[in-house]
Order: sequence, then C-alpha cells, then structure tokens
Amino acid sequence: MDVRPQQAAEPPTDRTGTAGGPPVSAKTVSAMADMPVGVRPCSMAAALQVVGERWSLLALREMSYGVHRFARIAGYTGAPRDILADRLRKLEAAGVIERRQYSERPPRHEYHLTQAGLELFPVMIGLLQWGDRWAVDAPAVAFRHDCGHVLRIESGCAHCAGGVTPGSLTPLAPDPRP
Repeated sequence: MDVRPQQAAEPPTDRTGTAGGPPVSAKTVSAMADMPVGVRPCSMAAALQVVGERWSLLALREMSYGVHRFARIAGYTGAPRDILADRLRKLEAAGVIERRQYSERPPRHEYHLTQAGLELFPVMIGLLQWGDRWAVDAPAVAFRHDCGHVLRIESGCAHCAGGVTPGSLTPLAPDPRP
C-alpha cells in the first residue's frame, strides 16, 4: 500500500466529489500513522519551538490583553523574572514580539505583539476554550465578541465551513516550488 502523501492537485470542493457524483475516496490523516518511522518535518514542531513553552504563551496572553511592561507581565503570569526575560528575548528574536523603549533614563521597554504575535491570538483563545472544557472546574474568564454574544470560536474549513477532524483531512505532498 502506498502511504506517501498525495501530490498537491486541485482537491475536490467537498467530501462527496462533484455534484451528484460518487463519494471521494481519500487517504485521511490516519494514513500518516502508516508512514515509515522517523522524525517528521512539521510546521507544528517549528511553531512549538518558538511559542510552545508555558511562560512564552502566558506572556503572549498578557500582551494580547494590553499588558506591555515587564513587571506587570511577570506579576500576571507568575513567571520567574530570569525565565521571563529569556522567553521575551526568544520571542523577540523570532519576530513574535517587539520591544519599544518608553523611558531613556533608566532605559525601559514595553513588549508588543508583532503581526506574527497577533495571528497567534485565535490559537490562544482556542487553547483557553480547551482548558475551560478539559483542564479546570470552572472558567476564570469569558469574553463577549463585538456581535454581542459570548465568544466561542470553532475550527472550520475556510472554503466550506465544515468541521475539521482527523478524518476530514487528506495529507498532500508539499509544493516543491519555492
């Protein structure tokens, strides 16, 4: 059985094929388990290398809440100051945050999310919602969206709005073009 990811081609527009046509038979993500064992190159692993540490994510949470000064970030996260300083340096080096000087004497900086950091916000809210459901007895905070309703984000396909599950995905080979 060939378990290599399929070459990127024009994927069907839905799970049933063309209108009125037969169902699409697709290799799902579970086929990835049948691939030869070896460290997988993976964007998730690369992302976790940048933000996949508790104090990094909590510092990003605080910046997204509008907390920008080191002492307040440390206070709201409970992070040891030396570890927090290290994580902030790494996030800055990765381009997720930027330092902005707000005082010359003594030199003091604030920390702000870059575009890359702002794009992590839905991921952090998703993690918060998962924690509300599976990791705590009662949520510590809820958010109201501009539409007036309590925020609840869901993962869905941008094309069809269908749910995203391991069974709904088909791995494709990476595009060889740069």
